[in-house]
Amino acid sequence: MLLSTTDTIDGKKITKQLGLVRGNTIRARHIGRDIMAGLRNVVGGEVAEYTKLMAESREQSIDRMIEEANKLCANAIVGVKFSTTEVMGRAAEILVYGTAVVVE
Repeated sequence: MLLSTTDTIDGKKITKQLGLVRGNTIRARHIGRDIMAGLRNVVGGEVAEYTKLMAESREQSIDRMIEEANKLCANAIVGVKFSTTEVMGRAAEILVYGTAVVVE
């Protein structure tokens, strides 16, 4: 599956637009990660626990979007965008969306 943040893919011709596809996940923070993040906040530096959590969330959302596109028989997704929203104090949604297309 080809993914592009632009509306085209260099060297490919879009022959059919199949519609919007999306994938999302909502992840809650973990008390153990919160403790480690709190300690890291005191000494400074990257909060690796949250970096890993968000990376896993993005990948799961992408996988779900690709699954939707496969159901439509797409071979590419263009105009891919990400959105993050806090849904409650300790949970966030990662949403990825784009347009499923057929390219040659």
